[in-house]
Amino acid sequence: MKIAYISSEAVPFVKTGGLADVAGALPKAMQKLGCEVKVFIPKYSDINETNFDLTYRDDIGEIQLKIAGELRVVRIYQDKLPDSDILVNFIDCPYYFNRESIYTDDIDEDERFILFCKSVIEVMRLENYSPDIIHCNDWQTGLIPLYIKDNYKGETIFSKTKTMFSIHNIGYQGRFPKSSMRKADINEIYYFREGPVEIENTFSFLKTGLWFADIITTVSETYSKEILTPEYGSGLENVLILRRNSLYGILNGADYTAWNPAHDIYLPFQYSGENLLGKLENKKYLLAKFNLKYNEKIPLIGIVSRLSGQKGFDIFAEALPELLKLNTQWIIVGNGDKRYEDLFKSLSLNFPDKIISYIGFNNELSHLVVAGSDMFVMPSHYEPCGLTQIYSLKYGTIPIVRKTGGLADTIKDWDELSYQGFNTGNGFSFHDYTGYALYSSVKRGVDTFPHKDTWNKLQLNGMSNDFSWDKSAQKYVQLYDQLINGSLNS
Repeated sequence: MKIAYISSEAVPFVKTGGLADVAGALPKAMQKLGCEVKVFIPKYSDINETNFDLTYRDDIGEIQLKIAGELRVVRIYQDKLPDSDILVNFIDCPYYFNRESIYTDDIDEDERFILFCKSVIEVMRLENYSPDIIHCNDWQTGLIPLYIKDNYKGETIFSKTKTMFSIHNIGYQGRFPKSSMRKADINEIYYFREGPVEIENTFSFLKTGLWFADIITTVSETYSKEILTPEYGSGLENVLILRRNSLYGILNGADYTAWNPAHDIYLPFQYSGENLLGKLENKKYLLAKFNLKYNEKIPLIGIVSRLSGQKGFDIFAEALPELLKLNTQWIIVGNGDKRYEDLFKSLSLNFPDKIISYIGFNNELSHLVVAGSDMFVMPSHYEPCGLTQIYSLKYGTIPIVRKTGGLADTIKDWDELSYQGFNTGNGFSFHDYTGYALYSSVKRGVDTFPHKDTWNKLQLNGMSNDFSWDKSAQKYVQLYDQLINGSLNS
């Protein structure tokens, strides 16, 4: 089975969020199941080529594409995903991809990913590559299913190719003026007026992918149901309701080669469920690093996140007066909205013996916070999947989360399950999106922390959970197979 996996980012080459983790891990898991996978991403200037072995594909040479009426030159470079023989094709067009940021607010943001979508198809055409499935991810790849069905429908190499479109966050929709359709060589009169690509009088790359892909997936079962509602569908719920028979939720997996406390290269002290001593030493090391005093009776609560309303920091701010009364220490790592960056900066200044904030992204520190914290808070308004709560489980760090999306699918409330006679809980969770509900769950965690037998049971429950990519990859491959054989609804 031949799979072309298309993404705007992939670990280890370039990353802004969880999409990159998926694109760097899922193809390798699918290859283990017998798939032949090729990956396609843009060649951004952010990619540090000294760390990789990108080689120019002179067998393809230069490709000339007309974008917005102008000819642009594209070159293709190639490398492999680490610890695999999976080829990654880098779409190189310095005019569009040598920018200060991977994603921009530039006026030609539409053109950048029009070029990317067209280039991916042109590379396949030039190398006579006929994939069984083209697997597209998020709005940056949303034009590909339409191109395959329309602009390239005469290409025999794609006559049997099916397309899958994965939603990683429906809130990002790639909306542009209607005039962008002309830039993309898409029939404006037919497709815009008939509605397959239009939302609120804009041209949406995401809606295009949802409408024209043969099958749609998203990154958790609960999120696949949530996005059918006005609260979470972000205006696209009616399209998804029309296509609900072709919509599947598959939970993202964790890459335990990178996230495992037993061999995590970023930790000063490695540990496992059989011996948790290293976890305590990591906590002491982390506290000392930021000049906080260690006290065995005080839990350390960690947050590593994008600082935005979507991640629940509005209700976190609402809960702060009560949270500050708890006998806890906090460490927050992240960046994002200025108001939340300023909030955490001020908390560090006003409560230096209680709260540490690190504004920015630091991969090594992120691993250390996940390992050294006793609890990890994710109060998201919505969370398509979430990976950090899965990492926390593996590290014996108890998640405190809101019941939404992938958080609901992975975190089972200790108190609820214990009340029912099942000691299989792995965290604490709440449903209502309020500061009080968040505070109440954090307090439950803080109140449980002194009871070491219960706490250890919670830790071991989480550490024994298996959210590896193996199970998720099997579900993707099953969908691929059914799609190819025509046994799925569309």
